[in-house]
Amino acid sequence: MARLAAVKDSLKKALYDENKIWAKYFAMLEKKTGVNRTYIFLGSVVILGIYLVFGVGQQLICNIFGFLYPAYCSMKALESPKKEDDTKWLTYWVVFAVFTIVEFFSDYILCWFPVYWVFKCLFYMWLMVPVDNNGSLILYRVIIRPTFLRYHDKVDHFISNAQDAAIKAAATVLSTDKRD
Repeated sequence: MARLAAVKDSLKKALYDENKIWAKYFAMLEKKTGVNRTYIFLGSVVILGIYLVFGVGQQLICNIFGFLYPAYCSMKALESPKKEDDTKWLTYWVVFAVFTIVEFFSDYILCWFPVYWVFKCLFYMWLMVPVDNNGSLILYRVIIRPTFLRYHDKVDHFISNAQDAAIKAAATVLSTDKRD
């Protein structure tokens, strides 16, 4: 119950924070319709959820959701002097990339489930939610980082060998072209 109250307070804070662009739009809608902006937001979420189950182009909508806001925040982070926001969004993109690769192999099965796109959007929300321990940080610390630390020496060695082989092959091709 306390967790639900914290989510409600966080939502209310975000919807009424006049420094956020979406808060201005919700304020304008609230003024024009006379409906509380919290209900407008929740109604929009319900409509989006129904659309992601029954609509057309769910994959595009879901991927825009998982890409546009994080890309915008990443650009803002690059322009800010703080390092913490850079790290936060780099972590998001690492988890996003790993998820995209894993999803590629399961997409043909999962996309047949009607609520797949709703869950994918919820997953993206969990990855990017503006709290200290969002989903991308949790997944990075628990799964991705330990796996990276375990295998990065072998991957570095493989990449180094591949680079050496590519350089030798290019040198061989170039020396053969000169003789002709």
